[in-house]
Amino acid sequence: MFHFKQFTIQDEKSAMKIGTDAVLLGAWCPIDNSPKTILDIGAGTGILSLMLAQRTASEQIDAVEIDENAYEECVENFENSPWSDRLFCFHAGLDEFVEEPEEEYDLIICNPPFFAEDFKTKNESRDLARFQDAMPFEDLIEAADLLLSENGIFSVIIPFKEEENFTDLCAEVELFPTKITRVKGSGKTAIVRSLLAFKRFELSALAADELIIEINRHEYTDEYINLTKDFYLKM
Repeated sequence: MFHFKQFTIQDEKSAMKIGTDAVLLGAWCPIDNSPKTILDIGAGTGILSLMLAQRTASEQIDAVEIDENAYEECVENFENSPWSDRLFCFHAGLDEFVEEPEEEYDLIICNPPFFAEDFKTKNESRDLARFQDAMPFEDLIEAADLLLSENGIFSVIIPFKEEENFTDLCAEVELFPTKITRVKGSGKTAIVRSLLAFKRFELSALAADELIIEINRHEYTDEYINLTKDFYLKM
């Protein structure tokens, strides 16, 4: 069990446990369009939905999760939160979910599987949560294009090495970056993650910034503290 300031997450059954990537994305994701409807794709424990329920006044936050154990845990986490009346999780794959779309969403958020290598474990649920072939970027972007409202925001966290490819794929469906933050573990390490937000219009100029998490082990930068302090108990 993982305790945040305003909610608690059970992650015993889910293949993917609470990690820095999800917290970064949930705290960083732009909400300047005051989203009334939000979709969390591949919700896992539901952490992104819960963070956005805390950050926004969104009337409807839908989550979709294919793995049965993660789905059950997500539902439990939603029900035990202060925002249970605004949160709903669908037990479905993304391909099923987009077959008969009933909604457009002002914000679509996803922490997608990103291990593209051939290596697999013997844990099917963990592989489903971690490997890109479970949710290819092309499928994710196609769904975002289909379900995103005219002024909507599509936000993800991916490995930095995938940033150019992902941005090019988004451009093919006329989704363009409006905010980019590249993440480093410390000032001495390479960039490991890209936080990306897309809209349906292209900016004439886009300035990307950089976020460093730690100065030393467990000594966090002011930027990281300011980003996550509304969530982490000890920030």
